[in-house]
Amino acid sequence: MKILFLGTGAADFPKERCEGFRRTSSALIDDIFLIDPGPWVIDATIEYGIDVKKIKYVLVTHYHEDHFDQATLSYLTKNGARLIELSPRESITLDGYTILGLPSNHTIPCTHFIFEHEGKRMFYGLDGAWLMIETVDAIWKKGVDLAVFDGTIGFIEGDWRVFEHNSLSMVLEMKKSLKDSIKHYVVSHLAYTLHPAHEIVESEMKKHDVTVAYDGLTIEF
Repeated sequence: MKILFLGTGAADFPKERCEGFRRTSSALIDDIFLIDPGPWVIDATIEYGIDVKKIKYVLVTHYHEDHFDQATLSYLTKNGARLIELSPRESITLDGYTILGLPSNHTIPCTHFIFEHEGKRMFYGLDGAWLMIETVDAIWKKGVDLAVFDGTIGFIEGDWRVFEHNSLSMVLEMKKSLKDSIKHYVVSHLAYTLHPAHEIVESEMKKHDVTVAYDGLTIEF
């Protein structure tokens, strides 16, 4: 499997590019599944030379405006993509991929996903604070080759968003308990106002064997 991060930022990024700019979080799985048709997706497909006609399915984690943009969805569906609405506890099989929806702890209903294909599994969990025990049970049961965690808050302590988003310290605490249930840990959805420069975050998380995603990062596993 392959994941291409089209965007790795949170909702607080400016509407125009700036130093350290990240597009709002979105990802492309094996060129055919797009997660979250946010407002910067078309820009990303142009920059990374993506043939949008190859995108067959669009999944939405939730309907906050940094994750869902109607104009983007319309553009993708006009080019042949199909919207797949998957709620927690629902499962669907498409083109040999099984996708399981799982619950998250977020302000509005939000779905995490486990993709499974040819013996490989990927967890995608933006947005949310901690992991719900039902979601953890699914990871423990199946095992995951790569997991993408929400890392909105950085290392800031005492921020109110911990009730709907992760700090990096929270991710590291979960990693201690999940242990070898996940082979490769990644954080995305980094807030502009809550993180230092990418290089600083990357250096710190590398000590814990966690990859910090950036726009354009591709991981194959």
